[in-house]
Amino acid sequence: MNISYSWLKDYVDFDLSAEQLAAALTSIGLECEGVHTVETIRGGLRGIVIGKVLTCVEHPNSDHLHITTVDLGGENPEQIVCGAPNVAAGQTVVVATVGTVLYDGDKEFVIKKSKIRGVESMGMICAEDEIGVGTSHDGIIVITGDNLPAPGTPAAEYYGVQDEDVVEVDITPNRIDAASHYGVARDLAAYLTANCEGFAPVRARCPAVDDFTIDDPSAKCVSVRVDAPQACPRYCGVTIEGVKVAPSPEWLQKRLRLIGLHPINNIVDITNYILHGLGQPLHCFDRAHIDGDAIIVRTCEAGTKFTTLDGVERTLDAADLMICDGNKRPMCIAGVFGGLDSGVTEQTTSVFLESACFNATSVRRTARRHGLSTDASFRYERGLDANGCIYILKVAALMVKTLAGGTIVGEIQDVYPEKVHRPRVLLETEYMDSLIGQKVPSTAVDAILEALEVETLERHGDASNPTSRLLAVPTYRVDVTRPCDVVEDILRIYGYNKIEMPLQVRSSLSYKSTTDAAADMQRVVANQLSGAGFREILNNSLTAISYYQDDEPERCVRLLNPLSQDLAVMRRTLLYGGLESIEHNVNRKSKDLAMYEFGNVYFYDGSRESTVEAPLRPFSQGARLALWLTGDSRVASWQAPALEASFYDLRAYVDNILRHLGFDVARDIVYAVAEPSKLFAAAMNVATRKGKNLGILGIVSRAACGKCDLKVPVFFAELDWDALTNAAQKLGITYYDLPKTQAVKRDLALLIDTSVTMADIEKVVKDSEKKILRDVTLFDVYEGDKLPEGKKSYAITLTLRDDEKTLQDKYIDNVMNRIIANLRNRLGAELR
Repeated sequence: MNISYSWLKDYVDFDLSAEQLAAALTSIGLECEGVHTVETIRGGLRGIVIGKVLTCVEHPNSDHLHITTVDLGGENPEQIVCGAPNVAAGQTVVVATVGTVLYDGDKEFVIKKSKIRGVESMGMICAEDEIGVGTSHDGIIVITGDNLPAPGTPAAEYYGVQDEDVVEVDITPNRIDAASHYGVARDLAAYLTANCEGFAPVRARCPAVDDFTIDDPSAKCVSVRVDAPQACPRYCGVTIEGVKVAPSPEWLQKRLRLIGLHPINNIVDITNYILHGLGQPLHCFDRAHIDGDAIIVRTCEAGTKFTTLDGVERTLDAADLMICDGNKRPMCIAGVFGGLDSGVTEQTTSVFLESACFNATSVRRTARRHGLSTDASFRYERGLDANGCIYILKVAALMVKTLAGGTIVGEIQDVYPEKVHRPRVLLETEYMDSLIGQKVPSTAVDAILEALEVETLERHGDASNPTSRLLAVPTYRVDVTRPCDVVEDILRIYGYNKIEMPLQVRSSLSYKSTTDAAADMQRVVANQLSGAGFREILNNSLTAISYYQDDEPERCVRLLNPLSQDLAVMRRTLLYGGLESIEHNVNRKSKDLAMYEFGNVYFYDGSRESTVEAPLRPFSQGARLALWLTGDSRVASWQAPALEASFYDLRAYVDNILRHLGFDVARDIVYAVAEPSKLFAAAMNVATRKGKNLGILGIVSRAACGKCDLKVPVFFAELDWDALTNAAQKLGITYYDLPKTQAVKRDLALLIDTSVTMADIEKVVKDSEKKILRDVTLFDVYEGDKLPEGKKSYAITLTLRDDEKTLQDKYIDNVMNRIIANLRNRLGAELR
């Protein structure tokens, strides 16, 4: 937002340079991105002077050109060929001399000595639009009056053109009250108060409206009816007859140009001036186009066509709030954009001036729906003060009378069914001091609150040093509703630099929160994966609804007003973000990828009804850790050929993660074949032995890969990070003596059905022997023509050890026989 240095001084007195002003505003939370010196007229009218037309004759070779001699203040007059129909001898005009640079939009051109139809011309007599002092091109500028400038006077001097300082302020979304020159002046006044000796009060000035009167109360005016009070809490308006639409005076045009706006006409310029000066959007309707002399604030039927000021025909939604005439014809998208057919033109003689407060959510949704972003919608979307509408309306009406003439007729129309009252906040001094970290003088607190227009209704305790204050916050401060908000306001004005840092920072080392433990675990695992060659990625939590169209789309958390369908829902899995990253890399010939991501996933459960106490009950979220593998896990070298990534690589990485978190994979973790799903072609669930699910890993299905245009195999694991860290924190640290006895290994070659998995075998073996079994590993798999149909061969190694004594063969044989019997009975396994 651009703030004019000179314009700001209309509202508050200060003696700061533009750079000091920027530093002061930044210190109180209105961050300034820079100070720019702006030319009020592009080029600064350099090379343009006042001239006196001495002679004017018709051009012999043209029926519309004239040959003039013009006194430019030099020794000799200059000959200039002019094509304007209104040029005449004796006129005082504005002349661009040879070498002057003029501008036409983004283009520039240089005035040169030239011959026009055979006659030499030494410059150009200018029209308003040619030098940027107006929009008229009907003829050249003719200066009239009693005190005419002398020939040779610089045009910049005559027009009062000088460079202006403009401060660029970055307004945070919660501080819409500061999105105007007066809003900034209000905060600056508080800053000046806090930094004056003895907290001498400095106040921002607002325009007076004491002169506002209704010129003809009995005359008929435009009436107002609001059919959608929830979307329009307040609607005010006034009718002004007999206005004359014309260019704005130079001072007004100059101010608008300073902040990057293009002057249009006096009526429209007034609404823009009020918007950027006082922060309230206004709209002006041509009364001649208000059928029925009535305004109706309502919604229209879905599908209604409406053409906005930019000439674009838009299709309205049933929720779009519209300003309609007495025949319910839409004239304006409320708080967003005006209509093409009801705006002010040069033929307008009577206007209806609107000052309203529209619901922030309603405006935001409508603006997003139509892809519109205007100065008005920017402010309405963040919440404006309904109590300021009448005052702003009076300021604007007085400006219209001053600059465009006219009379105010009828009464002010004001529909305001539910008054907005000033929020009350109880501020306890002890709480404030505790939050700030030191005591702020009571006199400073009182001065700052008064400067911020926060009224102290009651003081409790000592009058000069109260224990608490009951405060009434201005309704334009929509961001101040709690004691901590008030403390923040006091502190930013008082000055963060005045808060001393303690020499010692005390903290407790005896307690470590669950959050800290989870963060430590994340660092451990992230370091482990990065060391193993994985790259960490970070994807958007918003994703496309198309990913879930065939996978319970009703469980998605949907955005009410998505920017696009590609960002319409919150992700339910980290899978697709990683697939998009893989697609991006594969398309750029980077095919061997190992990636991981920590992130949240989000769910909606319609069966869980929300309540007043728990409005978010249907919604849930959880933390996840995801891994992706694709391409080669080992690059080709002189030692060995390339090796494609496989499920077993992924399983090994998951096992290592579990070990780093303290799990004994053989003892604590169970892998089981997962139920078929749309995400995986084949997968396994990983869980604790007590049945707590920790995640899933497998090969991504072709359908899921196809959604991201991937044709390469991708191996994916998604671990429930919340469940994983909670389970890990419950693990006790167990210390073992070094083994005193030797382990015994036994191999078994099993002929089993192809449906039997290693997880099934492992479970049977561990159930059969719990005392001396230490490990079960698979070292060979065979499937081929030499085996019966539907069969495969697994070769496994069992590691046995008794920590107290050496195992005897007879005891080992009994254990092995029991394991073999259980494998035969439960899985139909046969020894080969």
